[in-house]
Amino acid sequence: MGLYFQSIGLTAIEIGQLLAVLLSTKIIAPNIWGWLADRSGLPMRWVRLATGLALLFAVGLLWFESFWGLFFTILFFSFFWHASLPQFESYTFGCLGDEKHRYGEIRLWGSVGFIVAVLLVGWQVEHFSIIWLPIDLFVLLAVVWLSTYLLKDQKRIHHPPFSVGFLQILKQPAVWSLLLVSFLMQLSHGVYYAFFTIHLNSLGYDNTTIAWLWALGVMAEVAVFYWMSVIFKRHTVRFLILLSLALTIVRWLMNAYLADSLMWMLLAQLLHAASFGLFHAAAIHLIDDYFKGKHHGKGQAIFAASSHGLGGALGMLIAGYAWTIGGAELSYGLSAFAVAISFIVAYRWIRTEPSKN
Repeated sequence: MGLYFQSIGLTAIEIGQLLAVLLSTKIIAPNIWGWLADRSGLPMRWVRLATGLALLFAVGLLWFESFWGLFFTILFFSFFWHASLPQFESYTFGCLGDEKHRYGEIRLWGSVGFIVAVLLVGWQVEHFSIIWLPIDLFVLLAVVWLSTYLLKDQKRIHHPPFSVGFLQILKQPAVWSLLLVSFLMQLSHGVYYAFFTIHLNSLGYDNTTIAWLWALGVMAEVAVFYWMSVIFKRHTVRFLILLSLALTIVRWLMNAYLADSLMWMLLAQLLHAASFGLFHAAAIHLIDDYFKGKHHGKGQAIFAASSHGLGGALGMLIAGYAWTIGGAELSYGLSAFAVAISFIVAYRWIRTEPSKN
């Protein structure tokens, strides 16, 4: 989208502001939608509404090329788009029931979709024009919205006498520590998402090699989702979270000090299987354990808002300043430090099951 905004004449500051709006709505939207979905007990109804409204407001991408027109388009479009995703996670776990270890078999198709979209749209941009991007997004959103009608909603049955207050759940050490660890983990990825390509370009990597390194990371993510069922049966979720954190520290240190070697970068990209795939699957597995019944949707929402929303936004913001001051070594060093803190928190407080009180 940054490339598209540049092609229609927006300045770097304007592009930064629009992308900031795109990410910032992820902090608020999931929590509002989670509360609404939990009140009704029908998450797919709210997923359909959110994706339908996202599609409606995406019309603005086809219509506007001015800054303020795009500002409000992205504000409303991203609000509803980000609102839908955690509720679909909630619906997925509701369908899986006692077979949560099979989550990876479903989630891997999101990664496959990402690869297909990048390859097809990338080919289109290279051979035609970036100006087609808004149409691509609109068509994909339409397909997503229509696909929600293939899914049957099932009203959840709540048991009020055994329900615990939402804030009571949040106060449990196992719960708030998981949210803090997820926040720090996503914060550490800010420099990677913002500067990985720029860094490799400055070291002399060609664009094709960089593109394949990105693809390798996503393929590693797909692999770990595919084998997640087997992994979950053999190891505890707590162990998998600690393992993913430890490997992520190694990954960021490799990016900081060994990026001039293609061999080390190939290995570092394979570790995306741990830093994203393994951690994400294990974390939302615990979120599903911690937030039951009428709090299920709100639990997925606050996880998304605190990690990918707030953590991702602050991570990119900090990365910009750190890169300016100390380049890759300082930026990735801070990322490794953030994950090291999260490892200590996870080791001390995260448990497979929350408190029974």
